[in-house]
Amino acid sequence: MKQLIKMIFAVALVAASASVLASGDIDAGKEKSTSCAACHGADGVSASPMFPTLAGQHADYMVHALNGYKAGKRSNPIMQGAAASLSDEDIADLAAYFASQTGLKTLKK
Repeated sequence: MKQLIKMIFAVALVAASASVLASGDIDAGKEKSTSCAACHGADGVSASPMFPTLAGQHADYMVHALNGYKAGKRSNPIMQGAAASLSDEDIADLAAYFASQTGLKTLKK
């Protein structure tokens, strides 16, 4: 019985995560991304190898990474500070926006 309850909880958690990803608003993410531009570029393509390119990144990875910074599981003082005030909706919107952008691989063709 405990295993069944754990499995149901895990499925519910995955379903909730998927709904957050599906609800990301690209236009809202674009508006919220202005503070990201200083390091990651105005369009999510970083001009410096010190900062990763976010354009074209998978939305689920972006959600995972931002939640990791917010929870202190990923160590980077700048990103931890930036992610600390983000809501789940902010994270979903930013992930949707950057995932919709063209990444470096497409730009170099």
